Amino acid sequence: MVVQTEPLLYSPEDYLKLEETAEFKHEYRDGEIIPMTGGTTNHNQIAGNAYFQLKLALRGQNYRLFIGDVRLWIPDYRLYTYPDLMVIRGDVSYHENRSDTVLNPLVIVEVLSKSTGNYDRGDKFKFYRSIPEFQEYILIDQYQYSVEQFVKTEMGKWQLNFYESADAILTLSSVEFQINFADLYEQVNFKQSEEE
Repeated sequence: MVVQTEPLLYSPEDYLKLEETAEFKHEYRDGEIIPMTGGTTNHNQIAGNAYFQLKLALRGQNYRLFIGDVRLWIPDYRLYTYPDLMVIRGDVSYHENRSDTVLNPLVIVEVLSKSTGNYDRGDKFKFYRSIPEFQEYILIDQYQYSVEQFVKTEMGKWQLNFYESADAILTLSSVEFQINFADLYEQVNFKQSEEE
């Protein structure tokens, strides 16, 4: 006979305390603590390229950019997570005055991996959509030239654009920014990503 055991549930406070000393980052999903997968060199390269180009383009404007280590709290779903890149317009809203946890991204960028791609496109996107300030979601494939861009329209609907060629240029809608794939995928080795 197989006995089903209930998952151990944690309070948000317990999670935050554990996360302060954890060797690796974890996501908190309504009581469950989920280890986050390690990144590949291509994942890191793409996130870094996007951050660098966005930082240059938005320099001197009223935006803040955060990469990887800054946590996002989504109260409607009791979720703590670490997006690969967030753009915040204006003042940063901090969760409970914690300088490591924000509430109000305008743009979120995720670099897709084989283990998280379906989650990033599905439930995680649903969770992100509950954030009032959230207007644009960018999903970047690390295995080929491919970007999915979700843009919230004035009517509150989400429009999807695909970019799928080496000479494509991604143009954001919520901030004045565009990036060609040569810069976005600079130093990315697709053959290497097949092996990882």
